[in-house]
Amino acid sequence: MSGQSTSVAQTPAMSASVVDHYLSEHAAVGPTLPALGVAWIDGLRREGRDAFAKLGFPTPRDEAWKYTRVAPIEKRAFRLQGELCIGFDEDDIAPFLLPTLACHRLVFVNGRYAPPLSKPGKLSPGARLMSMDRALREHADLLESHLGRHADPSANGFTALNAAFMADGACLILGARTRLEKPVHLVFLSIPQEEPVVAHPRNLVVAGEGSQAQVIESYASLGTGTYWTNVVTELVVGENATLDHYRIQEEHTRAFHVATLQAHQARDSRLRSHSVSFGAQLARNDINAQLDAEGSECVLNGLFMADGRQHVDFHTTVEHARPHGSSQEYFKGILDGRSRGVFNGRVHVHPGAQKTDAMQSNRNLLLSKDAEVDTKPELEIYADDVKCSHGATVGQLDPDMLFYLRARGIDGATARGLLTYGFAQDVIDRMPIPQVRERLSHTLLTRVPDAEHVKGMV
Repeated sequence: MSGQSTSVAQTPAMSASVVDHYLSEHAAVGPTLPALGVAWIDGLRREGRDAFAKLGFPTPRDEAWKYTRVAPIEKRAFRLQGELCIGFDEDDIAPFLLPTLACHRLVFVNGRYAPPLSKPGKLSPGARLMSMDRALREHADLLESHLGRHADPSANGFTALNAAFMADGACLILGARTRLEKPVHLVFLSIPQEEPVVAHPRNLVVAGEGSQAQVIESYASLGTGTYWTNVVTELVVGENATLDHYRIQEEHTRAFHVATLQAHQARDSRLRSHSVSFGAQLARNDINAQLDAEGSECVLNGLFMADGRQHVDFHTTVEHARPHGSSQEYFKGILDGRSRGVFNGRVHVHPGAQKTDAMQSNRNLLLSKDAEVDTKPELEIYADDVKCSHGATVGQLDPDMLFYLRARGIDGATARGLLTYGFAQDVIDRMPIPQVRERLSHTLLTRVPDAEHVKGMV
């Protein structure tokens, strides 16, 4: 499983007080967590707590974290938000919605479900959509086969903490042959407090046999203070099911965002996941797909942009465990200022997984001489009848293309903006929902060089 720590205990560099802080927090809130007394849920939380006590936070000594230092998170004593904090209405959150998209909407504030801002609407027969808090309290029997069975609590300190504090998030369960006519939009908003706060959203999507759905996760900030989002999402795609998944992260640049997406696919299932990272001071994204039956298909697309001193890290792992599986990964990064990007993509073809077809591509654009990117594509193949490829590029804007645009009367800054926009828009165009493409294109146009002039030309 991706992100597995190589350490067996906290390193000397990690103060015991850091671990003690979160263990004390857990002891304080433990009696208030939902579904207390349900044996398997208590066991999952206990497993997470014990794993964090053993591992602490990852360090550069851990291979999967050697390019990403989490000391800025470690050195702050983040605390859970107490009561649900809502002092605003739908007009205040409008900038984070998709106003022209008819959808089922759940809104969370600092990791807690906010019914006044949510519009779940009427779902198709056979579909259940609710907060994780409610699911744990009222429908634990529906969760037992999947919740915590795919995202390993001992993978690293972040997934361990998420399991230990598991309390709220979103839960979508689709019965066999259930098709959602409208997408589900999960909106996670964070409001900074006087002291740094943390939220540990836990999401579960189970797409039963032959079902079909579109799920959008959005993460944004209401305010400019420091906080930390630590989210785990498990996707279970049943036999012959189709799931389109989106993650849009545009939090404030004083925020920290750590996310794990763990997918498990059955026979002839199809998963298309699109991840976009625009915000946060430090953003880490682990995306893991287990193709555990013949004929499963997986598409992972991603776009990240960073400026200033932002740091963004994408780690992907695709496990081809059975024959006749296919996967495609297409990630692009744009780095400006003194920002740093990381892409580590691993494709693992297991023994016997013949006829696997896997493609991986990572292309990166550096807009300044001080920006950096580390890219590491990996293929690990233990079958002999496969078609696998990977590639990575790091470069600057094509001088010939810049000259071409300048020769046609476009000034240098606008030419750079147009080429940057085209480079990124290629990923956005791969997303099927028009309203998502429109929203991301608009955001993109605010971040490219000479944005005002570029807007008038595209």
